[in-house]
Amino acid sequence: MLISTLVKLFYLVGAVAFVWGLRLLSSPDSARRGNILAGIGMGVAILGALIEPIIGASNNYLWILVGFIVGGLIGWIAAKKIQMTAMPQMVSVFNGLGGACATVLAAAELTKFYALEASMTTGQLGIAVFTLLIGAVSFTGSMLAFGKLDGMIKDKHVILPRHGLINLILLITVIMLLIWLTVQGHQAGFILAGVFLILSLIYGVSFVAPIGGADMPVVISLLNSFTGIGAAAAGLIYGNQIMLVGGILVGAAGTILTVLMCQAMNRSLLNVIIGGFGSANTAAGAATVGDQVAKVATFNDAAIQMFYANSVMFVPGYGLAVAQAQKTVKELDDLLEANGVDVKYAIHPVAGRMPGHMNVLLAEADVPYPKLLDLDDANAALKDTDTVVIVGANDVVNPAALDDPSSPIYGMPVLEVWKAKNIIVLKRGMSAGYAGIENPLFFHERNRMLFGDAKDSIQKLVQEVKNM
Repeated sequence: MLISTLVKLFYLVGAVAFVWGLRLLSSPDSARRGNILAGIGMGVAILGALIEPIIGASNNYLWILVGFIVGGLIGWIAAKKIQMTAMPQMVSVFNGLGGACATVLAAAELTKFYALEASMTTGQLGIAVFTLLIGAVSFTGSMLAFGKLDGMIKDKHVILPRHGLINLILLITVIMLLIWLTVQGHQAGFILAGVFLILSLIYGVSFVAPIGGADMPVVISLLNSFTGIGAAAAGLIYGNQIMLVGGILVGAAGTILTVLMCQAMNRSLLNVIIGGFGSANTAAGAATVGDQVAKVATFNDAAIQMFYANSVMFVPGYGLAVAQAQKTVKELDDLLEANGVDVKYAIHPVAGRMPGHMNVLLAEADVPYPKLLDLDDANAALKDTDTVVIVGANDVVNPAALDDPSSPIYGMPVLEVWKAKNIIVLKRGMSAGYAGIENPLFFHERNRMLFGDAKDSIQKLVQEVKNM
């Protein structure tokens, strides 16, 4: 009785830490504390699970310890070595491993059910089969998302003709099999359950395959919610409250974030899934595309323009992350502030490769959170901004989203940087963005292109400003 009460107390403490940690994660100022608190809560919950009588009776502590050591080492090494630019890839992999865990748990229970003819109610069987499906989809889908984000897999290599129809057929098939396995019980047989698992794994790949690179942040968030649902379902299988609570929190948070990101892009989730636009088709590297000519700035011109401005707004994008230029931007920020320039940062909800990517990068460079403006606040301030400096962003500053009905991103809210008095775009060349479409902003009358690696270019700007 005492052990059972202690376990429940540990689970309660863990659940409260999860909720409060998630609350603190809502602000960059408190996100670090929230992450630590949630980690402590997980540790307490694990300790509670370890002292449960059913665990102790199984004498499996050696296996559990091995799992702790192996998993802990993998996580620690990955967290230490992975660069901020690859954070979306790491999130995808870890999320996929969470789905794999749910799959393994469900497969173990179904193996006992079919091979050893263990007893299960229809409801328990349905939950186990559902967990197998959602975990498998999350696992293979996340792995493919990782491959796309890392550049190892190109969209054209995984998309089939009429892929939307293929996905629909696969979805209907796995749902029908799920119902059949649940209703038939032992009569369905172990082989059919294996076929169901294989089709679920295939559907996870096929589900993500046609979704374009520009929509990958939404996909990551959606798959994260799948993993949470899978964990919650696994909690139902084992009657484990902390798995249920943790899974519900992850599933709910991922779902809410997915909806918010779709709203930020002014697109429905269905449109993202079946109508995603793909990875970039690079254009010419020079300042000329067709009969359009972009104006090119010198580093001295750009530095003078920023140094004598009343206000400057930086717009960070994935290019900033790739160049690891966030700390150099902060150095330029400090120099401009010392000269009385008001410096702010415009953060688009889907800038980068995952939600909050730019916020994390700038927080790493110690940029004060009040300087970060969300989409609406940034657009309100842009019309009074002297100079806007775009560092590696592309699709989120594309005016085609507002004035070109034929554009794939038409209707997506963007940062209206063209309303500023002057625009400077830092890019390696004139290539298209992650959505694979040309940006008319490059040829705007108030825009100047500054070609080169973002970090190197900003370092040159820093030197020019120091010489003034």
